[in-house]
Amino acid sequence: MPPTPQRRRLARRLAAGAAVLATAAGVTLTTTAPPAGADSGRAHRPAGTVDVQLLSFNDFHGNLEPPQGSSGTVEELQADGTKKTVPAGGVEYLAQSLRTARKGHPYSVTAAAGDVIGASPLLSGLFHDEPTIEAMNKLGLDVTSVGNHEFDEGRAELTRMQRGGCHPKDGCYEKGKTFKGADFPYLAANVTDDRTGKPILKPYTIWQHKGVKIGFIGVTLKGTPDIVNADGVKGLTFHGEVETINKYAKVLDRQGVKAIVALIHEGGLPASTSYNYDCDSPGPGAGISGPIVDIAKHVSPKVDALVTGHTHQSYTCTIPDPAGRPRTVTSAASYGRLYTDTTLTYDRRTHDIVRTAVHGPHAANHVVDRTQPKAADMTSLIARWNKLAAPVADKPVGYISADINGRGAGTPEEPLGDVIADAQLAATQDTGKGGAQLALMNPGGIRSDLAYKASGNEGDGVVTYAEAFTVQPFTNMTNVVDLTGAQLLTALQQQVSGPNEASPKILQISRGLTYTLDMTKTGAARVVADSVKLNGAALDPAKTYRVAMNEFLAGGGDGFPVLKQGTNKYVGPSDLDALTAYLTAHSSPTAPLAPPKADRITVVK
Repeated sequence: MPPTPQRRRLARRLAAGAAVLATAAGVTLTTTAPPAGADSGRAHRPAGTVDVQLLSFNDFHGNLEPPQGSSGTVEELQADGTKKTVPAGGVEYLAQSLRTARKGHPYSVTAAAGDVIGASPLLSGLFHDEPTIEAMNKLGLDVTSVGNHEFDEGRAELTRMQRGGCHPKDGCYEKGKTFKGADFPYLAANVTDDRTGKPILKPYTIWQHKGVKIGFIGVTLKGTPDIVNADGVKGLTFHGEVETINKYAKVLDRQGVKAIVALIHEGGLPASTSYNYDCDSPGPGAGISGPIVDIAKHVSPKVDALVTGHTHQSYTCTIPDPAGRPRTVTSAASYGRLYTDTTLTYDRRTHDIVRTAVHGPHAANHVVDRTQPKAADMTSLIARWNKLAAPVADKPVGYISADINGRGAGTPEEPLGDVIADAQLAATQDTGKGGAQLALMNPGGIRSDLAYKASGNEGDGVVTYAEAFTVQPFTNMTNVVDLTGAQLLTALQQQVSGPNEASPKILQISRGLTYTLDMTKTGAARVVADSVKLNGAALDPAKTYRVAMNEFLAGGGDGFPVLKQGTNKYVGPSDLDALTAYLTAHSSPTAPLAPPKADRITVVK
């Protein structure tokens, strides 16, 4: 889910923060010296080899503090078949986990698979994610691919994240300090400049230590332009993941670099949501579906491991490469709740990774648990930025009686989705403010839950501005447009057909709109056409309706091209302002907002 165009977003950030605040193609990967200790290795490791530890994570999204609600937990499968919910995440614990994992491993490299920044909570997002890049530098990230959210504020801002320098509009945030940029390279092999035809950042980098060389190729999903704001990727072309990786695998091979890892911001959907599910239990790679499966089956055998992301799922799978050899495909969920530890056995004679059924790469996901000590430098970093953000972040904007689940609801209709849609309708339904009759919200734009438990000192049930920002970090403007009933029905059908058929994107809908979704059927037929009603009246295909939505949806984003056909556009407040205003108007300490029943969509399974 993308933000508004950069210029407008910057203006909004400046307004929000007024109370607080008056391609790097030449970047070289520097290897952090590993901690002292013997090579732990594995029993019966082949002679002439060393074990390289690859630590990886993905989709961190600026979650420096432990995420709230279900966004801050992982599901653990127990020996008896039951599932346990484990609190996880927070950069203080992620840094500590990685530092502990590196002990005794003289060959250790840390990589990420995109979306390190973007769609971030206020602590990072208010400062254009500079705090997160600073944290990544401190915890020893060696390399990352770009993800779609790295383009949230456009190419120029991504380049600043790499090279450093103060923000062109907001300036420097701390007196006497200039943002230094990322110590690690951002890789963007499949993103090229339309004028030059060349990648906008480095396509690959080579990690070296004591004679060991491993090449890293980084790509984002080819479909990035379909899920970000057009202004953020103007003048750029996104190429296929497989063709790009295979191209640069040949380049590395010609340079004598035989050990290669691909960092791919695209992923899959495992058969279980438990982080420790055995993806290979039904057979190699049989426990996962989604785009990464086809990618993995076609990426060159020259590539020894795939570190993936984007779907926010956790898995460590073995999917055979085109030559039939075993190859690991991993993902560590999101928000820094997990990290993956993969052992790559490097043969000093062939300069390649050993890949056999016995000695091939093996990987496991580990919980970033909150019972371990906190990394003191991260605690200091969070405190320093929190002090700057506090006047804006700590302001109460509403009150709730219980958790209102959004991203963690696990259902087509989310209680928090209902609240957000109702908020956008409330902000635009007056005749002079757009005259909206209903509102639609894309689920990908709901980035968290609203948790009843206090995140700081505000007290349980209090919703702060920072918490609302975490849910709606893009500050998209609401648009109200004319759509016919026929176009509205088509929009509902596009939730479950076309590009969204395999992985439906169910729009969150405002009060008064109801319909039945029959998931026993396929494609557009899943939407029961004669069940669609607005305030009890059947949807009239010929009638014109005023529909509110964020500007990303109004531009046809997330696979809803029919919404671009809207006319007579009115621009209302930002989605974040609509949400905070709604919470303030509809709740109080003595009358908190209760979670909606989420009964507007009837789902038949």
